[in-house]
Amino acid sequence: MRALCWHGKGDVRVDTVPDPTIEKPGDAIIKITSTCICGSDLHLYDGYMPTMEAGDVLGHEPMGVVVEVGKDVRKLKKGDRVVVPFTLSCGECWYCKRGEFSLCDTSNPNAEVARKAMGQSPAGLLGYSHMLGGFPGGQAEYLRVPYADIGPQVIPDGLPDEQVVFLSDIFPTGYMAAENAQIQKGDTVAIWGCGPVGQFVIRSAWLLGAGRVIAIDTVPERLEMARQGKAETIDFMEKDVYETLMEMTKGKGPDSCIDAVGAEAHGTGSIGAMVDKAKAAVGLATDRPAALRDAIMCCRKGGTVSIPGVYIGFLDKLPMGAAMNKGLTFKMGQTHTQRYTKPLLEKIQSGAIDPSFVITHEVPLEKAPEMYKTFRDKQDNCIKVVLKP
Repeated sequence: MRALCWHGKGDVRVDTVPDPTIEKPGDAIIKITSTCICGSDLHLYDGYMPTMEAGDVLGHEPMGVVVEVGKDVRKLKKGDRVVVPFTLSCGECWYCKRGEFSLCDTSNPNAEVARKAMGQSPAGLLGYSHMLGGFPGGQAEYLRVPYADIGPQVIPDGLPDEQVVFLSDIFPTGYMAAENAQIQKGDTVAIWGCGPVGQFVIRSAWLLGAGRVIAIDTVPERLEMARQGKAETIDFMEKDVYETLMEMTKGKGPDSCIDAVGAEAHGTGSIGAMVDKAKAAVGLATDRPAALRDAIMCCRKGGTVSIPGVYIGFLDKLPMGAAMNKGLTFKMGQTHTQRYTKPLLEKIQSGAIDPSFVITHEVPLEKAPEMYKTFRDKQDNCIKVVLKP
């Protein structure tokens, strides 16, 4: 089959690789019909995520049609059309039974590697390093799906791929980020980052009762899409974010601040942002937490900071004194995707949201290498790429 493979920093190629096969009785094989490039894929592309190996198949936002199931699979059958969550979860461990699927104790075969880096291992992830399982990803013609009775969501007829494929990751991620922000009716919510996840955070904040949503970015097409989602916007290259938010909230600060940027924040000309960039450039750091610093400083006293943006290692110069003295609550984590696929599918079916709004580019899989660069460099008004194998 054809699949997009990682070969080093800035080097991804569509290669011919062996077709996946059933390896365990709970596996399924799906033929991919749509798969996407995620912002967190750029951490792999840019060489920040450790334990990548040449030839690794990328991608964790797939959907398709079931073509084969293992003998223990009961909930799927050949011909079912499914969306596959990026988190792999057993459904039986202590964490899965609590609905904390991204913390699954069972699904990462390389748990010891992750434990040494993080203290404990989270769940295995599709197409996202050997630290997190070494599972081949979904930017390919076919995909092996472990724990097939736990993850995939069957999609009813009548809903095109473009409306449902984001149930694999970014719609649940945006929604969980808004939930983690502990939004109360009428609250002011500030969101750093208007990429695909940030766009779903904006829409989810409204669904959860926000009274005001303020989105922060500098890319014109992203800010325009945020405004189409009824958010007020701040261009951080034109205005001081802290001063602007204080003015907008009469000195109080937003009730909730959401960092939908993560490890590769660009920041402004601040000393902290410049130090982040310099350290990352020479391999002394993996993360640039400019957005998180802003969120901490801007959040109101007693407010909540929600972090769906992916971080990889150790962060420098975080204002923890401000966070502690202001009494902030932090909620973060990889998405418990399986918790959200069914209720968010129902929101799509009801017409409460049409997730296809975020798509700007739909191209064949063979064009994936050039689209990675286009997406990373924010060229051609690119916000979200759907690949068609």
